[in-house]
Amino acid sequence: MIAREPTLARLATAESLLLTPYGLSMSHLQRALGEMTSHGVDDADLYFQTTRSEGWSLEEGIVKTGSFSIDQGVGVRAVSGEKTAFAYSDDLSWDSLLDAAHTVRSISGQGQSRKVRVPAAKASKSRSLYPGLDPIGTLDSTAKIALLEKVEKLAKARDPRVVQVMAGLAAEHDVVLIARADGTVAADVRPLVRLSVTVIAEQKGRREMGTSGGGGRFGLAYFDDATVNGYVEEAVSSALTNLEARPAPAGEMTVVLGPGWPGVLLHEAVGHGLEGDFNRKGSSAFSGRIGQRVAAKGVTVLDDGTIADRRGSLNVDDEGHTTQKNVLIEDGILKGYIQDAMNARLMGVKPTGNGRRESYAHVPMPRMTNTYMLGGDKAPEEIVASIKKGLYATNFGGGQVDITSGKFVFSASQAYWVENGKIQYPVKGATLVGSGPESLKKISMIGNDMRLDSGVGTCGKEGQSVPVGVGQPTLRIDGLTVGGTA
Repeated sequence: MIAREPTLARLATAESLLLTPYGLSMSHLQRALGEMTSHGVDDADLYFQTTRSEGWSLEEGIVKTGSFSIDQGVGVRAVSGEKTAFAYSDDLSWDSLLDAAHTVRSISGQGQSRKVRVPAAKASKSRSLYPGLDPIGTLDSTAKIALLEKVEKLAKARDPRVVQVMAGLAAEHDVVLIARADGTVAADVRPLVRLSVTVIAEQKGRREMGTSGGGGRFGLAYFDDATVNGYVEEAVSSALTNLEARPAPAGEMTVVLGPGWPGVLLHEAVGHGLEGDFNRKGSSAFSGRIGQRVAAKGVTVLDDGTIADRRGSLNVDDEGHTTQKNVLIEDGILKGYIQDAMNARLMGVKPTGNGRRESYAHVPMPRMTNTYMLGGDKAPEEIVASIKKGLYATNFGGGQVDITSGKFVFSASQAYWVENGKIQYPVKGATLVGSGPESLKKISMIGNDMRLDSGVGTCGKEGQSVPVGVGQPTLRIDGLTVGGTA
């Protein structure tokens, strides 16, 4: 048997699910695009999608919810200058597609129609970063429930102070087909799974919570005994540590951030400010600063959608462009922004493979994939030992950032007070306050332990959510403001 090239195999899968059952073919897509571009728009595309999702949750030893859904449709977009006209429908018939095409082409403002021939379909280059499997079928329902029950059993066996365990399992099979006015066609088959663990521990009437979990673009078999044990250990340890936590001190101090998930601060405080739309409009703190120093020497930040099996990775973005490994900041110097097609065209640069959308019912925009800082040459133990008085934050909860000013506020869900290089005790209620651009300049030590998160990140922007990854090494930041409870 001769295996089909992966890009063509994905196209064939997408056509069989999204076109053939509805009497559509590639020639229909070309005709629709021809209708859209006949009034002189700058760009146009079609985005077909079908998504099967399943979720299970367990609480108090009982499977509280089980859900399954199928969502499919097409998004139709025309772009003229900075204006976008967009329509979507869950009806994949030719009549519906043609009606949407006629609706969006009016954005050009040119009443005179002209006949436009869309170039013959040509498959876009794409990557092969993950298997094209349906993860929902990689475990049967009995095994999925048993997996959640195992999580609870392991957590309660860890320590008698564990009084409640909540576990969730999610799987998604997403198939997309993109056709562009330049004749480009692209498809992707995207598996996505996630296991989440939440533990509540109680001691002397005090209750604290710990969380963990992970996932990525693969099947449910990833969650083997060793992986599940690791998630449970982390969640229980976090909850028990927080039981001993004291109120966090406040003021300006040295802060050391742990590796991995604390990179969410980098994602929020820096990553969003490097998205093309904010910089084109001049509303980012990083606008117009390419080639300038924006961070301390040694700071290199990348957005990389090409890492195998990662939650934030894509074979092609949601506009049909191949994902890339983009250097945003190199040794402290700003090198570029992340771009979708429209902002890249308006800024006179090439797309970077970062055009993303939540679904066919949403317009694409520049979004991060896996955003992380490269490691340095310091041992993490040396960095912690360098703190005279300060905070060592190893995990984070929620946060928010003002793109224009770069100011952020972040809550540490697990942190420790350090004096004379020694960890003294865990603290609770620590909030980090600062400016993303200013914080980058205050990085004084970079660890050699760069790590990506375990695969749990979801990024929100303008009402749209997409899966992402974050990462960083251990970092020392001098003079960061900590809002505490002490």
